[in-house]
Amino acid sequence: MKVAVFGLGYVGSVTAACLADAGHQVVGVDLAGSKVDAILQGHAPLAEPGLDTLTRSVVESGRLSATTDVMTALAGADAAVICVGTPSAANGSLVTEFVEGVLAEISEFLDVSPDAGHLTVVVRSTLLPGTTDRLVELHLPAAGGGRCGVAYCPEFLRESTAIEDFRHPPFTIIGTEDDLTFESVMKLFEVVDAPIRHVTIATAESIKYASNAFHAVKIAFANEIARFADAYGVDADKLMAVFVEDRILNVSERYLRPGASFGGSCLPKDVRALTYAARRADVDAPLLESLLVSNSSHTRRVVDHVLMLGWRRVALLGLAFKSGTDDLRESPYVDIAETLTGKGVEVRIYDAVVNPAELVGSNESYIRLRLPHLEKLLFESRAAAIDDVDGIILGSDRAPDGFLEGSGVPLLDANHPARHWPQFAPVTR
Repeated sequence: MKVAVFGLGYVGSVTAACLADAGHQVVGVDLAGSKVDAILQGHAPLAEPGLDTLTRSVVESGRLSATTDVMTALAGADAAVICVGTPSAANGSLVTEFVEGVLAEISEFLDVSPDAGHLTVVVRSTLLPGTTDRLVELHLPAAGGGRCGVAYCPEFLRESTAIEDFRHPPFTIIGTEDDLTFESVMKLFEVVDAPIRHVTIATAESIKYASNAFHAVKIAFANEIARFADAYGVDADKLMAVFVEDRILNVSERYLRPGASFGGSCLPKDVRALTYAARRADVDAPLLESLLVSNSSHTRRVVDHVLMLGWRRVALLGLAFKSGTDDLRESPYVDIAETLTGKGVEVRIYDAVVNPAELVGSNESYIRLRLPHLEKLLFESRAAAIDDVDGIILGSDRAPDGFLEGSGVPLLDANHPARHWPQFAPVTR
């Protein structure tokens, strides 16, 4: 394929050299003449291990060149890859003017080149969800006219290992809803050794942010734990070396699915004790301190949604913090029931495992403090609990398939994102 790569900064120069090395005919485009001159002379425009040698090789082979002229770069191109920067503004918002400028230039090329073939536009610049579609609609009308297709394909390049990361990323994300564009991007990245994930543009944009945010969380977490460990005379390096050996829970997909707030006898208690001990030792741990606040806000969102819907009588299915147990300690569903009851909402609870007469120890003490009238709220069956209610809150209960859908009662699943929840509509009785 003939490919024009816009932006010869860190991402663009690596992308251009690696695509040329894969056999594509690549033209790099940048307004900075110094970057263009560097490539034309067979040098990388920045320092990155192996990039200078790779650039020299593909320039000498004739598969990589560079220019400041957009029209020259796009003439006969099959794909245009946008790798320009999206820096932060002073207020933290994303600056998209460079992406907008490239899209406008591509649009201008298509306007003056009526005989140009179909062009695949691949955006790699980091953009917030919804931005690519919005910018394309504003600056690239040819996409709507069928003269070009657009895909968003985030990069996962790390400085100092960028070439290896390009060739062996965790996955290749192709965000597009157009089959022709998807096939074209597949051909562009066919030498990349990674599984293909075909998603929407907005999902692809979001994956980049989710990945980077999680990397930031991991770094901040490790550093806060290290400061805590050091304050108590613990070897932080040894601690974390053993910690990451757990690939079942610690370093795995576990706990990384959107769901209910955490609860039970361990996580809230231990986070609370950890943050207390950190404060006691004068250790600043803002990430750890935020965990319980974030958890509470997640639970509060369920309560707020019920109140905004105007539900005055609700069924809560599943009170224990986890299905199959009667452990009510720190259960988010207990918090939901307590708060709604305090707001004057009639709460009907069904939990097949929870029996107040059989609760003992701290489990009994906790529920007596939070819901002392639990016996009056419990119903013996799901059918009885949901009879004549305005809505159902699905907690830890696992109702039989089709049971809740067949009830005809609006359902708010506390274990899933809010987009699955009923829209606001006042209840009339």
